[in-house]
Amino acid sequence: MGVKVNLIDSKDLDVEINSGQTGIGDKVVLQRCVSYFRNVHSTAALEAAGIRVVNSFESAWVCGNKLFGSLRLVKNGIPTPKTRVSFTEEAAIRSAARLGYPAVIKPVVGSWGRLSALLKDEDFARAVIEDREYMFPLYQIYYLQEFVKRPPRDIRSFVVGGRTVAAIYRYSGSSDWRTNTARGGRAESCKIDKELDELSVRAAKATNCEIAGVDLMESEDGLLVHEVNNTTEFKNTVPATGVDIPKLIVEYLVSLQKR
Repeated sequence: MGVKVNLIDSKDLDVEINSGQTGIGDKVVLQRCVSYFRNVHSTAALEAAGIRVVNSFESAWVCGNKLFGSLRLVKNGIPTPKTRVSFTEEAAIRSAARLGYPAVIKPVVGSWGRLSALLKDEDFARAVIEDREYMFPLYQIYYLQEFVKRPPRDIRSFVVGGRTVAAIYRYSGSSDWRTNTARGGRAESCKIDKELDELSVRAAKATNCEIAGVDLMESEDGLLVHEVNNTTEFKNTVPATGVDIPKLIVEYLVSLQKR
């Protein structure tokens, strides 16, 4: 599109906090770092230096933590799976029992379904939770959700600048209950109907995401939003849908430069 782009590797980024000097001449930065901690901290430093970052620090802070994301979705009246949070081993076991088995446990910070587990019964739950008691303290924030009765797939929609531009079904790979395409899940184009469009846009707005990947599930009572991704990947979506998501992102960023 003839747009001048400067690639900034977060591993090389050096921000002088007192003066706000970054060595970056650009006014708009597209944040693509997939490391949560580098993402959120570099975004905070760049915004403090007066640079417009897409997505923002607020978005990274909320979306990068599943608990914060759930709280924001519920606050904005967006349907989401039943979720509980506990802070000790025994309280987590009680939470799982109150949700009912099977239940799902996830790390509050993590991606690609890593360290997420399906708790089939109390014995299974005790084994998984006991292991986490010996992990980094972040993994002792016990975030549990109901296991939603759904088809063997979920939906990932893409919102750019307040518009739902594409959506895919993500089918589980082999016997894995997780649908992440990074784990071998299969992507297939999904038609964007009114319900999907409205929920996706509302979820992106609720989490202050200008560019978002919204994860939804088809429950017996309608669509549920279970996560909003602020640094969403799209390599499997473009060939499945034929929608040039990178071009739409660039067009949106160009529109910001002109404002």
